Amino acid sequence: MPTVRQLLQYKPNGKQIVALTAWDFAIAQILDEAGVDLILVGDSLAMVTLGYENTLPLTLDEIIHHAKAVKRGVKHALIVVDLPFLSYQTSTEVAIGSAGKILKETGAQAVKLEGGHPAMVATVARLVEIGIPVMGHIGLTPQSVHQLGYRQQGQSETDRERLIASAVALEAAGAFAIVLEHIPADLAKSISQKLSIPTIGIGAGADCDGQVLVTADLLGLTQRQPPFAKAYVNLRATIAQAVQDYSAEVKEGRG
Repeated sequence: MPTVRQLLQYKPNGKQIVALTAWDFAIAQILDEAGVDLILVGDSLAMVTLGYENTLPLTLDEIIHHAKAVKRGVKHALIVVDLPFLSYQTSTEVAIGSAGKILKETGAQAVKLEGGHPAMVATVARLVEIGIPVMGHIGLTPQSVHQLGYRQQGQSETDRERLIASAVALEAAGAFAIVLEHIPADLAKSISQKLSIPTIGIGAGADCDGQVLVTADLLGLTQRQPPFAKAYVNLRATIAQAVQDYSAEVKEGRG
């Protein structure tokens, strides 16, 4: 199982980080056996598993419930768990309580939170100070959907400078890696080159230090595929066909 410290050595050694999301035992076990480096119990489970319209309704207890199941299926990969909306933004003390609860109850090795400079930097620094590894997340931050929407971030010069400043500040605060979501590829490359910690891209081009996808998107299970997410198989159609074949056999007395 790679530790946070070992993951930090991927970048200087030129090794790409392979990351995917998981939400239950079966998916986690498959990803782990396939050799994924990092498994993220992302708040995308709000939509993928629980049927919410966005990530905002997800609670701390819900993500902990799923993270426990994921942990049971993992023997090798590093597990990182998202801090849900309003489980960390209101104060550093609240963030410590939420992050500590996740690590104590799930057995995960790290947490991830959204946002950069200046709002989240002090929170990241304090979490790291007390021994909680933190992965940052900037660019398109889904918990800010009502403010930012789902459009690509970092298109104006002001936004580019803000994102670069956030990445640098998060590294200085002690984040061990940063997710760069849905930003221009040249900006992601610039950020990656400025940092000594790894960047993990999702819709941010090929020049990050690793890539992450929502596994349901990779498998073609979602109805609304993000424009930057490649489906490697259409399991939605495969499963539907299998169910139809089974149903036909049962109805015809062959099941």
